[in-house]
Amino acid sequence: QVQLVESGGGLVQPGGSLRLSCAASGFIFAISSVGWYRQAPGKQRDLVAVFTSGGSTDYADSVKGRFTISRDNAKNTVYLQMNSLKPEDTAVYYCNTVPVRIGAWGQGTQVTVSS
Repeated sequence: QVQLVESGGGLVQPGGSLRLSCAASGFIFAISSVGWYRQAPGKQRDLVAVFTSGGSTDYADSVKGRFTISRDNAKNTVYLQMNSLKPEDTAVYYCNTVPVRIGAWGQGTQVTVSS
C-alpha cells in the first residue's frame, strides 16, 4: 500500500533553515506529482509546494522565495528546503501526491519556529 514517511522537522529560531524529507513507496513515484502540505493548530491543511511529474514547481505565496521543493526519483524521495523561517511557518508538515491520496497521509513532521 502507499506509504509516506516524513522526517527532518524540529525547533529552529526565526531566520533559520530546515530540510524536510519524505520517503514514498507503494506507487509509481516518478510519474506522480508530489507536494508538501502543512497544518497549523486550528487551521486547515494547505498545499505549500508542488513538484509535478513534468518537472515544474510551484509554491504558495507565503513561502515563495524561501522554500524549495526537490525530488530524487531514484530514491522515491521528495525534499523541502526551508530558509528564512518565520514563526508563522510553525506547523506539522506532510507530503502527499497532488492531488492527494486520501488514505496515504503519513504522521507528518513538526516544524516549530520560535526564539
